[in-house]
Amino acid sequence: MRAHSLQHVPFEGLGSIAPWLDAAGYSQTATKFYQSISLPDPHDVDLLIVMGGPMSVNDEHELPWLRDEKQFIRQCIDANKAVLGICLGAQLIASAMGSPIYKNRHKEIGWLTVEGVTGPGKGCFAFPPAIKVFHWHGETFDLPPGGQLLARSAACTNQAFQLGQSVIGLQFHLETTPESAKELVSHCREELVEAEYIQTEATILGASSSQYQAVNTLMATVLAYLTAR
Repeated sequence: MRAHSLQHVPFEGLGSIAPWLDAAGYSQTATKFYQSISLPDPHDVDLLIVMGGPMSVNDEHELPWLRDEKQFIRQCIDANKAVLGICLGAQLIASAMGSPIYKNRHKEIGWLTVEGVTGPGKGCFAFPPAIKVFHWHGETFDLPPGGQLLARSAACTNQAFQLGQSVIGLQFHLETTPESAKELVSHCREELVEAEYIQTEATILGASSSQYQAVNTLMATVLAYLTAR
């Protein structure tokens, strides 16, 4: 089994996903767009993981490889591959399937609660009624055609969605580790301004080990759901 990840910046890696893939027996390859835009044949991929990044999916003029990336994501979805999108990755899935991406009414940065949707749809992944997860985003999206809403928050309606049985997009970061949180803060500290849904650096980095364990456990559950076919 082969897992391929799409990574947009060096400071947003797989986090807790990497050891899960190792334990599950996946070989791991990656397209790191900050180094190369080479993409594999979609039919050679069993699980596609689309990571986050500070750019917008609408930045095709400045970053023309975004067009190729969206086409590749659509090809994987059309080939019925398991696909997971995280933050920018969820927005890329939505865009690849024809939905608009636009500025959200609030930025969400830090450890903030999302609520699982009651009865998200037959066979859909069920999120907990409420869980505190790690956010770092300022844009949102319309659900792609056929998408089922899985989770929402006070600041952003479309926090997680599912397409069919093999595609899930998460606006938030369940893969976050203490190391990856420090990397995000280090590279994007200028976004930590005073606002209703933006936490301070001290609050973000002061998260307990149990908070990381909770989101990483949920990440593992999502991955197991997507790959249990």
